Amino acid sequence: MHLTHLIAATAIAIGGAMSTANADPSFWKFEWPNTDFENTTVENWVEILSGGPPKDGIPALDEVSFIPAASETRLVDMEPVITVEIDGAEPRTYPIRYLTWHEIANDTVNGIPIAVTFCPLCNSGITFDRRVDGQTLSFGVSGKLRNSDMVMYDRETESWWQQAIGTGIVGELTGVELTQLPTWMESWAEFKARNPEGLVMDEPRWPRQYGRNPYVGYDTSTRPFLYSGELPPHDIPALMRVVRVAEKAWTFDRLREEEVITQDGITLSWRAGQASALDQYTIGAGRDVGTVRVRDASGNDLPHDVMFAFAFHAFFPDGDWKLN
Repeated sequence: MHLTHLIAATAIAIGGAMSTANADPSFWKFEWPNTDFENTTVENWVEILSGGPPKDGIPALDEVSFIPAASETRLVDMEPVITVEIDGAEPRTYPIRYLTWHEIANDTVNGIPIAVTFCPLCNSGITFDRRVDGQTLSFGVSGKLRNSDMVMYDRETESWWQQAIGTGIVGELTGVELTQLPTWMESWAEFKARNPEGLVMDEPRWPRQYGRNPYVGYDTSTRPFLYSGELPPHDIPALMRVVRVAEKAWTFDRLREEEVITQDGITLSWRAGQASALDQYTIGAGRDVGTVRVRDASGNDLPHDVMFAFAFHAFFPDGDWKLN
């Protein structure tokens, strides 16, 4: 489906949400009777929009299986994947061709419960530790968006969580921050070259068109989908990819030009070879946007995100733009 078709298909549902869900969250209470809407950091409920699908209409994955990287034949070399390398466990990777349709994979790696998340509308791919105050949470897709970013929910308290920042925004766990793990998005070729004995998530048993991009041409459009906030400063295009480390952002334009940047005790490196998941009809055929790795002075991987500039500005309005 081309992006314009997607917009047309959801316009009626979105229009209803925008006109009804104003300063009063009562519009959502019928769908979420177990959520404590009195406890929230959302100041204006107009920010919460329906993305079209209802709660769990995009099914998060709870039973994730893997196959040896050497046995995988469906992926092409440039396809993007989210790689998880945790000490004591075989390196594993989660193809974006699957996460595009599920957005969250709940998994456990070497005893650590994790949630591998991907929000297509923000290009945000983040892995979180699912443990909060001794409790292990499992996450689902709420069907709601805020600043065009996925709102997740946990099934234990039905609190809502902002995916791009990993923070509870509605419900019992409002204000709680999930721990982000140092994982990254790279090409399938990069993963299997470095980890020939590694694991890759197997194709889920859902009737989905895996490998197809339902947002054709999205990351070359001029405005984000379902976003009415401020555009980024410094004339940075809204859908320019940026690398976010805490509240700092480096643009892909700068990274492509310099390839290696060492700044503020962080080293960012860029190399060609990873396809955009949001360009062509077939994910693996997307234009080359490259892969970024982020490390500290000792060479350790750092938690970070590759997101669109508009999303960084929306969630970090006072963020530090590293333009030089």
